[in-house]
Amino acid sequence: MKKLVSWNVNGIRAAEGKGLFDWMQSFSPDILCLQETKAQEEQLAEHFLDQNGYHAYFISAEKKGYSGVALYSKTEPLSVTPLGIPEYDGEGRVMKAEFEDFTLFNCYFPNSQSEGKRLDYKLGFNNSLKAEADKLVAEGKNILICGDFNVAHKPIDLARPKSNEKNPGYLPEERAWMDEFTENGWTDSFRVFHKEPDQYSWWSYRMNARAKNIGWRLDYWCVNDSFIEKVQDSLIHQDVMGSDHCPVELILK
Repeated sequence: MKKLVSWNVNGIRAAEGKGLFDWMQSFSPDILCLQETKAQEEQLAEHFLDQNGYHAYFISAEKKGYSGVALYSKTEPLSVTPLGIPEYDGEGRVMKAEFEDFTLFNCYFPNSQSEGKRLDYKLGFNNSLKAEADKLVAEGKNILICGDFNVAHKPIDLARPKSNEKNPGYLPEERAWMDEFTENGWTDSFRVFHKEPDQYSWWSYRMNARAKNIGWRLDYWCVNDSFIEKVQDSLIHQDVMGSDHCPVELILK
C-alpha cells in the first residue's frame, strides 16, 4: 500500500509555521505533493530541503512569493522536470516526476480570476497538460495528476452552486473542460469511492466558512481510466489545518 498526498499549502513557509513538517513526519506519506509554495528554493532554510527520509524537489515561479510546486518522496524519482512550456513553467505550475510504476504530475492550475480575466490562459494550460498526459498514456504509461485544479466540477462539489455560477472556479467553461477531461480517458478518483455531498478541500478565510463547512472541492487525484483498478481509496482530510486547503490522499494497492 502506498500513500500519496496532495496539498495546496498557500505558502510553504507559512505552512511550516503551522506544523506542516510535524504533520508530514507523523502521517508519513510515501509521496507528498505541495502546491502554491510561494517560495524560491534559495529562500528556504536547510530543513525545507532536508526532511528526514524524503527526497525534496521544487519548481518555482519566476515571480517571488507566487505559485510554485514541491515534491517530497521517500523513493527517489527517475526524473523530475517542468511541463516544458515556458508560459506555464514561468509560473511554476507543473512538476512531472517519473517513477517506476507511474508518472506523476503535481499541478497548480491557474485561477480563472474575476470576470474570467485569465480563463483563456487557464484553458490553454488545461489543454496543454492533458495533451502531454494523453501522449504518455498512449505510450503505455500510467499517469497520476494531482493538485489544486481551481475548479469545482459538479454542483455536489461546492456548498453554494447556484450563487457561484459566474464566479471563478465554477464558470461554465471550466466545468465543461472537466466534463471533457473525465469523459475522455481520465477518472476523478475521489468520486469513484465517495458519492456523498459536503466533501470539500478549500474554504474561504471569510465568514467562518470552514467551521460552517461552506466550501469547495478544488483538489483532486485523477488517473488514467485503466489505472483506477490499482487505487484502493481516495480521501479528503478535512480535519487537517495549516492552510485554506486541506490535504487530499490517494491510496494505491
